[in-house]
Amino acid sequence: MNNSMHDRLTGWIDAHFDEQVSFLQDVVRIPTDTPPGNNAPHAEAVADTLERAGWPVERHAVPAQEVRDHGLESITNLIVRRAYGAGGPTLALNAHGDVVPPGEGWTRPPYGAVIEDGYLYGRAAAVSKSDFATYVFATRALEALGVPLAGAVELHFTYDEEVGGLLGSARLLAQGLTRPDYVIAAGFGYGIVTAHNACLQLEVTVHGKAGHGAMPETAVDALQAATKVLNAIYGELPELKKIRSSVPGIGSPTMIVGRIDGGTNTNVVPGKVMLRLDRRMIPEEDPVAVEARVRALVEEAVSDSSGIRLEIRRLLLSQALRPLPGVAPLVESLQRHGRAIMGEEIAAHGTPLYADARLYGEHGIPTVLYGAGPRTVEESNAKKADERLLLEDLRKATKVVALTLLDFLGPRE
Repeated sequence: MNNSMHDRLTGWIDAHFDEQVSFLQDVVRIPTDTPPGNNAPHAEAVADTLERAGWPVERHAVPAQEVRDHGLESITNLIVRRAYGAGGPTLALNAHGDVVPPGEGWTRPPYGAVIEDGYLYGRAAAVSKSDFATYVFATRALEALGVPLAGAVELHFTYDEEVGGLLGSARLLAQGLTRPDYVIAAGFGYGIVTAHNACLQLEVTVHGKAGHGAMPETAVDALQAATKVLNAIYGELPELKKIRSSVPGIGSPTMIVGRIDGGTNTNVVPGKVMLRLDRRMIPEEDPVAVEARVRALVEEAVSDSSGIRLEIRRLLLSQALRPLPGVAPLVESLQRHGRAIMGEEIAAHGTPLYADARLYGEHGIPTVLYGAGPRTVEESNAKKADERLLLEDLRKATKVVALTLLDFLGPRE
């Protein structure tokens, strides 16, 4: 591809960057806290914006009962199809609009999209509403070249990644609404992610018998039994640290308890305690075997506790993303343009996180994660207070994605 075409493409992005930043501010300012997960209004706003720009948008609303069954309030997934000439591949660009709630400790409004010292602050500024802007403007830049294109771009904007993606990307694929040849899913740094961990999430409910705090002998203390479960879980961590993945960037399996609920009052022996645990699995582990091990660990912890009953409910069992045959051309293109735009080598590696990318990988579609973000997730404060995105990183990522789309869909040499 000649350099003049590259210069025209990147020049268009520079010329329209203020518009891109304004678009990002708009999508950050609409809250999509999950829970509670009332995310359809955000999807409608994004769809309206794109339709005003002349792009037809498919709205795929998830039935209300299915949404409630997943503990959420509303979901509408979006597909934007940009079809070009015959003979080329279809590249899907996927980002999710749902976010974890802001939490405490912010020094700027979490939905203010305030810009200070070149950074845009706000929940999902880095992960992954930033890539709504990356992918929309990379596609617009490609089309603005006015050259013959072959193939298609699809934008997939989904709204349940934080709870597993089963009502988002998984649903679009299962219903046959899409079958791209390649996928670039939302990223969070300069590197190109080609593999990520699997994830098991379980809800463990410990049932005892409530009783008056002045007469604890008449009760069966569920919290006392739950403490045994906690000790068993955290006692497993030294063994997990001994296991190491061969995939650079991933490390060892992890396990945490992320939520605890229980009891009725200060003066009442707790009759029920609920724990939610998260077990991250490296690509080499078998998720089915890991789940069996964790369930056995929990059950054994209270096996000698008289009057205690357990309920163990699976919340999520996601597969790992593994590099698939056919992903190499995508990685090579992103790395080559990343070097040119960033001025440094761009690594391809794994991540201990899990994401919607694995849902495409499960269908055999070559998939990577790449988008706007800093060199490390920690720099962005992703999922923490004062999440932020350096706007120059948005500009650079948009150029890299646009140049990669040109490689796959543009005129041949």
